[in-house]
Amino acid sequence: MPIRAFLFDLDGVIVDTAIYHYQAWKRLANELGFDISEEFNEQLKGVSRMDSLDLILAHGGLTLSDEKKNELAAQKNQWYLELVSRMTSDDILPGVATFFSQVRKAGLQTALGSVSKNAPLILERIGMADAFDAIIDGTKITKGKPDPEVFTKGAAELEVSPAECVVFEDAVAGVEAGKRGGMFVVGLGSPDVLTQADLVAPSLNDLTVDQVLTKAQ
Repeated sequence: MPIRAFLFDLDGVIVDTAIYHYQAWKRLANELGFDISEEFNEQLKGVSRMDSLDLILAHGGLTLSDEKKNELAAQKNQWYLELVSRMTSDDILPGVATFFSQVRKAGLQTALGSVSKNAPLILERIGMADAFDAIIDGTKITKGKPDPEVFTKGAAELEVSPAECVVFEDAVAGVEAGKRGGMFVVGLGSPDVLTQADLVAPSLNDLTVDQVLTKAQ
């Protein structure tokens, strides 16, 4: 089947908000009496807010009520939003603008597939809200990655089949989600980490649309 659509994760693909997530989670952990390292934070990439909180609490040896966990997740999100609200188009990762220009020239559809409920805010801040034909974020799904729901819903909204889609991901959970959804997956990062991806490159800055289509079709 010919490729008709490209589906993109947000964090680590279009922008890098991982540092803001880390700063907010670290602040929360510190207030709870323990710390998290940048190495530990790698486990949280591509994982939903509540699942991330569960991993952090387990790391700190804490068991809390659902009510308290919801309160903590809301506090972390408030701190995170304070940080991302300062973002501008300067925060778009290198190569993204050029790659998206190629995508449009190739006549491909685009969708965002992010578990973040803040994705629309970030897209607005960086001036890319109109760059996607469909936006699937954390408010539209019930299952986080590695469940493929965020990508299969994106394909459905674009009215294309999974086999006609390429997913761009930087996280292990996201790559697995794309593969479970029956899509060709481009991993952005290290081939030693993103072992399930069909094609791996350091970033969109290191790819052309023609290269991806040649591999995927």
